[in-house]
Amino acid sequence: MFACLQSVGVFGMDAFIVRVEADISSGLPGFDVVGLPDAAVKESRERVRSALKNCGFDYPVSRITVNLAPADIRKVGPVYDLPVLMAILQASDQLKVNLEDCAFIGELSLQGEVRPVNGLLSMAIEAQNAGIRRFFVPAGNGAEASVVKGINIYPISSVSQLIRHLTGGETLSPVRPEDYPAIPESGQELLDFADVGGQYIPKRALEVAAAGGHNVLLIGPPGSGKSMLAKRLPSILPEMTFAESIETTKIHSIAGTLKSGMPLITTRPFRSPHHTVSAPGLSGGGSVPTPGEISLAHNGVLFLDELPEFSRAAMEVLRQPLEDGMVSISRVAGTLSYPSAVMLVAAMNPCPCGYFGHPTRKCTCSPRAVHKYLGRVSGPLLDRLDIHVEVPPVQFSELSGAPKAECSAEIRRRVNAAREIQRERYRELPVTCNARLTTPLLKQFCKLSADAESILKNAFDRMGLSARAYDRILKVARTIADLEGGGRIGAGHIAEALQYRSLDRKYWDSGV
Repeated sequence: MFACLQSVGVFGMDAFIVRVEADISSGLPGFDVVGLPDAAVKESRERVRSALKNCGFDYPVSRITVNLAPADIRKVGPVYDLPVLMAILQASDQLKVNLEDCAFIGELSLQGEVRPVNGLLSMAIEAQNAGIRRFFVPAGNGAEASVVKGINIYPISSVSQLIRHLTGGETLSPVRPEDYPAIPESGQELLDFADVGGQYIPKRALEVAAAGGHNVLLIGPPGSGKSMLAKRLPSILPEMTFAESIETTKIHSIAGTLKSGMPLITTRPFRSPHHTVSAPGLSGGGSVPTPGEISLAHNGVLFLDELPEFSRAAMEVLRQPLEDGMVSISRVAGTLSYPSAVMLVAAMNPCPCGYFGHPTRKCTCSPRAVHKYLGRVSGPLLDRLDIHVEVPPVQFSELSGAPKAECSAEIRRRVNAAREIQRERYRELPVTCNARLTTPLLKQFCKLSADAESILKNAFDRMGLSARAYDRILKVARTIADLEGGGRIGAGHIAEALQYRSLDRKYWDSGV
């Protein structure tokens, strides 16, 4: 006896329809799963066997063969437990219902409970695109599935509940977005720039960075507020669009980091990995690669505190994703690409003791130690950081008795206005912000006044800028102009942008 039904799998960011075929024939009892399954899929045989018995069904004492097609794509994880069980029930004539318009997904416990799986949002979108009318998913994944329209998605908690629904004994209702109200995310709303005293230049630099999506390097002594400033950056970033929320949620769903009961991620991610993180931890890895920190920060902020303490391999793995907005990972199972459109914010001390160049405290490091410490950050990576800003020690007068600083809401209002100018300017182009401008688009949208061009020419020769630094100065100047209404780039805009490229000369070319 033979049965066939549909399921969905995920490989990287892409989902695909899987046909689950079950054949029960005479011969020595056995249970084989074919179709390029991994170890977790092979182990489904034991979970399905126990779940069948504990839910009151007969386990066929026959030769059972289950095929997961297409057979040339590796099947990963326990997500096929439920469809395999349903296919066996149909092939053994224990379930006689029409399942042609259905798809199933879910991990099984030995008692027949249906447990959540990773990557459900991508699966639900693919099921909707494939014309599947009824999609049965674990109840724990109901929230993320509720955002997909045009398909009836039924959350189920057990095999018994699913069988009662299919046979008419119990009626389940499809999920709706209002069934899962948004829940607060990570408490980022509590962090406000109003809490930061002084530091007007770094705050301005972060406002420019947020308005254009630029990468930032903060350099200064311990206790000057580098981490405090970086952690407040999400509070001034523009609101996420629905498309950005969907893409970000898909990544976190695949990685298994999505909160239970959360329909969509609506707050821009803020990821702050420890400096002991490995290169695969940043870029993603595994036999079947899963997203790393740089992809988990997609559409948000990747904060690297104490940048020189990261390994050289970890820092250098950032170069291609920062340039392309995608991270490509090659393994035996295939080559996968994950989006990585992030704002990289890096913070560092100017030397091992932290007080090189400090106005009042003496640095205890030798010139060689300072040079070696700064040399851990390579020139190519430094070139990819659009804005370099010094975070000086905070003065007592700025902490005591100073008026309350400007709040994040006011800064965010200006950032949103600048981003709206960019969205309108690039509405027909695959560009969302100034930081993503390509070289041809720079020539089209970053036209300089005569004075601005003269200033930039002189600075290029005097500072020995690279071609990449030249492009990034233009992008930052474009953003500064957008914060003032989006007109032509003037001398003041170029002058400010150049100020954000001077610290590499102060520290890296200082001769220490």
